[in-house]
Amino acid sequence: MKILIAPDKFRGSLEADEVCQAAEKGILRAFPQAEVTCIPLADGGEGTAAILTHYAGGVSVSTQVNDPLGRPIEASYGLSADGTTAFIEMAAASGLALLSKMERNPERTSTFGSGQLIRDALDRGARKLVLGIGGSATTDAGIGMAAALGFLFKDQNGRPVSPAGHALSSIAFIDSSQADPRLAETSVTVACDVTNPLFGSTGAAVIYGPQKGADPAMVQRLDAGLKHFAGIAESHFGKKASSLPGAGAAGGLGAGAIWFLNATLRDGVSIVMEYSRIFELIRQSDLVITGEGKVDNQTLSGKVVKGLADACTSAGVPLAVICGTLHIKPEAAAAAGMTFVTSVLDRPVTLEQAQQNAPRLVSDATFHLARLFFYNR
Repeated sequence: MKILIAPDKFRGSLEADEVCQAAEKGILRAFPQAEVTCIPLADGGEGTAAILTHYAGGVSVSTQVNDPLGRPIEASYGLSADGTTAFIEMAAASGLALLSKMERNPERTSTFGSGQLIRDALDRGARKLVLGIGGSATTDAGIGMAAALGFLFKDQNGRPVSPAGHALSSIAFIDSSQADPRLAETSVTVACDVTNPLFGSTGAAVIYGPQKGADPAMVQRLDAGLKHFAGIAESHFGKKASSLPGAGAAGGLGAGAIWFLNATLRDGVSIVMEYSRIFELIRQSDLVITGEGKVDNQTLSGKVVKGLADACTSAGVPLAVICGTLHIKPEAAAAAGMTFVTSVLDRPVTLEQAQQNAPRLVSDATFHLARLFFYNR
């Protein structure tokens, strides 16, 4: 029997490779003769750059950049084995995890550090960038990133504007004359795991601003700023990007990447699946096992589980899904192409207890899963 384990991380508990290790242990307890292949995946959020670097045979490099509030920090990204492709996670420089709860303020935070990572990759010779944009602390439409790459922003009086969320409403002009010329010869793909537009009721500020520290009044100001800036940027670049799916990702960095980097937005899981060469492995498998921390309605759009469900359906291979929290109806799971879905929790526990015992819970769940699927073999 050939079993492919291809999970996302269990946020707060296990990284994707740790889920693989625990699941493989459970399978081999059930059937020591099983042939198990592990392919950790990601959807464009945290952890994507490291996984892509692994599949590209690359290395991690570090450089000093600014954090979301402008303080110096060390941040890392990946370079492919041939040095031509950089895998950059904007959260490494501009992520919410870099701030305390008291420091969260998307009017003050900036993606400048993410632009510094891009500039460092260009300095090292990379001319293909894969940019993961999950987990941001920012709502600046990418103007901070652009400023680090030479773009200038000015108000109605021609005065320079500080590139952060609060400045969006006051920008009247974009000056591209000093933009890094290497951008013109660089291909940029954005790995994105959300489909929100830039502004409006489902836009970057309204949906994600509160978790970044915005109160209702700030959300309104940011949303108005994003709408105002979209008009300026679309006029300057001649590109309408604000309503595209993913434009509102990472506080509008999705749209900003289209304007400033001429980037293409793609769902992150498809990028990772391509780099991992997983499709042939699926066709060779008797069973694919995947999972994530929570399976809910969001799982059905742009996540690892849905990407695998589509691939497994096409290949005619059953897909079993394990998770911590299961919030999806059986009919919806079946319609999405999931053969079997179960929570790993085996008794009532607190979140802290579940996270502490995650390796055992995943191992035990996959033990029972393997027994269920292959008992008569």
